[in-house]
Amino acid sequence: MFTKGSSLESESLRMNAKGPRIQEVAAEAGVSTATVSRTLSNPDLVSEKTREAVLAAVESTGYRINRAAQNLRKRQAGAVLVLLPNLGNPFFSQILSGIESVFATSDLSVLIADTNGIKQDQLTGYFRDTRADGAILLDGAIPQSVLDDLAQSAPDDRVVFACEWRPNTSLPSVRSDNRGGAHQAVAHLVELGHRKIGHVLGPRSNVLTKERLIGFEAAMLEFGLDINPNWLVDGGDFSLDAGAQAARQFVEMSDQPTAVFCGSDLIAMGLISELHKRGISVPKHMSVVGFDDIEIADRFIPPLTTIRQNRTQLGVLAATTLMGHLSGRGATSADNVQLVDVLLVPRGSTAPLKG
Repeated sequence: MFTKGSSLESESLRMNAKGPRIQEVAAEAGVSTATVSRTLSNPDLVSEKTREAVLAAVESTGYRINRAAQNLRKRQAGAVLVLLPNLGNPFFSQILSGIESVFATSDLSVLIADTNGIKQDQLTGYFRDTRADGAILLDGAIPQSVLDDLAQSAPDDRVVFACEWRPNTSLPSVRSDNRGGAHQAVAHLVELGHRKIGHVLGPRSNVLTKERLIGFEAAMLEFGLDINPNWLVDGGDFSLDAGAQAARQFVEMSDQPTAVFCGSDLIAMGLISELHKRGISVPKHMSVVGFDDIEIADRFIPPLTTIRQNRTQLGVLAATTLMGHLSGRGATSADNVQLVDVLLVPRGSTAPLKG
């Protein structure tokens, strides 16, 4: 355990031995080394004149702060952890970009880990071993036992859910309006004249699947349409294979829907490609709507009508929320859910009902 005035400070000075030392900055600015340290770590505590003198000295001497030693003295990692369920899923790219854009302006680096196959003690070890100061969770399937362990290892609500979340949690959450997006999808199909509308779900246990199904059923009820249970197809996951499997089920039905709302863009793309193999043209024979608006959606054939999530904003808001908690300016429990609007993007995979 480090004590006040321990060898850590000496180590910090030795690591800077090849470059200008803090004593040189102090001499250049005409202040003490303590004042230089205070200016660089808490600039609001010194006068503007002192601050300007120290910063000018830092620039003229070329002094660089040893962040590693500084973080170790403060018992901080200088990093945040981002956990996502599938690194290979293109959906997460813009969320990660939004997160990185926020932390790029800070002294915090971003660690990314895939929750698939990772053990509980590995996750909580990031905090117990002081490798992360906070975490953004993009996986709502993380067991409650892990969250309980994280709460003990990462105090002060330094864990934020983004996109997905775990039901009944008090942790801050940034999420898209999934119910509203499903409503927009159904409304679009109804405007095109469709009345026989199916839905390919994601994994049943997933919170996004549940929210989009609630939105779908509410919209169907609002428009006075029957929900055929045969047309509610379990995808199993949000993958291309899930969409292909759903297509095989639809083609075996004697009574098929004329339009399908899919729980993700990948499901929709798998559905469309498998339907094409079996001689069913989209949108000529069946209209299809996805959810997410991933990068390939407008380049797919046909270009995919979908619900656009503002994934960059999800990442930015999640990172900003976590930054607030790390600095002691976190939101209260009364407003810890931030809902991000979604938008229907009509493209070539939907068309007016014929006949």
